[in-house]
Amino acid sequence: MADLKYTPVRHNHDQFLAKARERKGFAEAYESLELEYQVVNQLLKARARAGLTQDAVAERMGTTKSAVSRLEAAGKHAPSLTTLKRYAKAVGCELQIKLVRPKAT
Repeated sequence: MADLKYTPVRHNHDQFLAKARERKGFAEAYESLELEYQVVNQLLKARARAGLTQDAVAERMGTTKSAVSRLEAAGKHAPSLTTLKRYAKAVGCELQIKLVRPKAT
């Protein structure tokens, strides 16, 4: 098993969002995918903490790098709970899901 290590590329997500929100229609489109982006953010953070490449995660999951890439791309794919559990295990985590009441506005 190849336990390849990688160094994450620095990315300031807040700056990225601030610039992107200037584009017409971005805010609405982004908000419609908010949950997907939150899940992807958690996946990427967990993989970064584990110091693993997509190749290494794919090997641990018994899948391909392209499958892992699809998991880490918001809006492109709706993974099953089984797949999310396999990903979590591959990066040394456990999957937890909560249902919470919406905040009153």
